Amino acid sequence: MSPVTKRRIQAFKSNKRAIWSLRIFMLLFIVSLFAEVIANDRPVVVKYNGVLYYPFLKSYPETTFGGYFGTEPDYAETYVKELINKKGWIAWPAIKYRYDSTNYDLTQPAPCPPNLKNWLGTDDQGRDVFARLIYGFRVSVLFGLCLTITSSALGIAAGAIQGYFGGLADLAGQRFMEIWGGMPVLFFLIILSSFVEPNYGWLLAITLAFGWMALVGPIRAEFLKGRNLDYVKAARSLGITSTSIIFRHILPNALVATLTFMPFLLTGAITTLTSLDFLGFGLPPGSASLGELLAQGKANLHAPWLGISAFVTLAAMLSMLVFIGEGLRDAMDPRHFSQRGQ
Repeated sequence: MSPVTKRRIQAFKSNKRAIWSLRIFMLLFIVSLFAEVIANDRPVVVKYNGVLYYPFLKSYPETTFGGYFGTEPDYAETYVKELINKKGWIAWPAIKYRYDSTNYDLTQPAPCPPNLKNWLGTDDQGRDVFARLIYGFRVSVLFGLCLTITSSALGIAAGAIQGYFGGLADLAGQRFMEIWGGMPVLFFLIILSSFVEPNYGWLLAITLAFGWMALVGPIRAEFLKGRNLDYVKAARSLGITSTSIIFRHILPNALVATLTFMPFLLTGAITTLTSLDFLGFGLPPGSASLGELLAQGKANLHAPWLGISAFVTLAAMLSMLVFIGEGLRDAMDPRHFSQRGQ
């Protein structure tokens, strides 16, 4: 590890707000990856006749536990519980609902306020809000990561080609970006949603088609500057290929700007998905979505726990990402080192 890298890491660690935001965000994200173990309407483990079964991973017929039907049982039914408890036991998750599970035992019409069974209440379809927040958090972060990584790769490639080769490649690329960037993205999505059923892959592809341009400008500027440096000219005069110069000599320095922008790109990707879900042009109905939960809060003002839960989750998530981005920006900024040294 080079001394510069060590100084950058130390500078990031010295930013307490950024380092604690990173720790909390990673903890929440790792927990959300195990959402099926935390919030599920199926048991985590069932032991019957000395054999362990994992219903949250695999479906088992009722005959496996001494029943009469070849279909999957409802593990919450008293009859099924008695069958299993005669020769074993059941281990349930902390929340006995998935994001799409409906609680049919509500004591009042949905949406139901927080209680011992539904810690953050239910939405207008009787689904547990806490479970939907956990799954929605995971969906939002995974979508944001996929979009950020793929858009960054495309943006870096486009910016590197424009900045290194210049000339006609740079001119054509800039004119294309001006035309493509001027298209109304929201109207385009509304038109497509009228004849294409939205899903995760479709949303990722559409948002990627317009989201790759964010990094082209900074990368292009770094390559325009880097291609005129003496060591790059010397490498070119020695006959080193353009590919090798791009990847070994210029790109490592240009990636500093990329790392600085990535937390903010992730924030923008999560905001885009939330906005589309809120407007009804995002994930399919019934999906775990923070934007859909916000829309329910808007439609059910008499149930404030819906809007408050979604707002607090989004505000905390986006704030932590912004703090992480600020920490990375300061750590990558050479002026930050000079100011600390004075």
